[in-house]
Amino acid sequence: MASLKDLRNRIASVKATQKITKAMQMVAAAKLRRAQEAAEAARPYSQRMASVLANIAEAVGGGGEAPALMTGTGKSDVHLLVVCTAERGLCGGFNSQIARFAREHARRLIAEGKTVKMITVGKKGFDILRRDYSRLIIDRVDLREVKTLGFANADAIARKVIGMFNAGEFDVCTLFYSEFKSVISQVPTAQQLIPATAPLVAKAEAADGAVYDYEPEPGEILGDLIPRNIAVQIFRALLENAAGEMGAKMSAMDNATRNAGDMINKLSITYNRQRQAQITKELIEIISGAEAL
Repeated sequence: MASLKDLRNRIASVKATQKITKAMQMVAAAKLRRAQEAAEAARPYSQRMASVLANIAEAVGGGGEAPALMTGTGKSDVHLLVVCTAERGLCGGFNSQIARFAREHARRLIAEGKTVKMITVGKKGFDILRRDYSRLIIDRVDLREVKTLGFANADAIARKVIGMFNAGEFDVCTLFYSEFKSVISQVPTAQQLIPATAPLVAKAEAADGAVYDYEPEPGEILGDLIPRNIAVQIFRALLENAAGEMGAKMSAMDNATRNAGDMINKLSITYNRQRQAQITKELIEIISGAEAL
């Protein structure tokens, strides 16, 4: 059984940990508001760009004017998975859920005889995936030094992916991230980037009966629009991840603070009982000694 000194030290240690988790919870709550606003502000732009892309793609159809980023290579033998996670931990199962989702997708593709390559964006995704798929990771993007995510960060990733596609290094590219729903809900999401596909919502908006004239030709517009759309979708994924990370961290630190409080209560009860038993024992010894005299 632990001594009273050991129990006192343990109670002090848990109290110090509780102060840290409480402070981290408050910091995450402050950052969450800004990250959530940024993610929500990016959604309309991303959705509207997808709508415009779907409308122009409808005008082009399956003709030869469509760029290779939209039509693809005609094959699906080599798949590139771009897995976006957080740079830091202490956010519950946020990173592991994204990594598990990407791992299951990779396992399914490998079972079908496909070749899989990975690019990890975020330190935690790299640390998790390299345990099983280190040979599949061809590159990693480190954003630990970035204080505020900007479009330039996403554009650099998009240029790297498009350059690999133009070099014939893959046929299909899929982006993995976590869509922010609420503080306690972040949904792992997979979005195909290449060949570029417009979401069903965007297709429905594109088919609303409006007729558009384009200048220059739709094929030329798509050649400029699709690379920008890829960068926009990656930027949105990074912002969604940032908001989801803060939400998950706030929830995890709140649970840790509560658990620390419960542990302090249990340790305090144990300490008081042991102290009371020691006092009772000493009293009995004093009384026994007095009666012996």
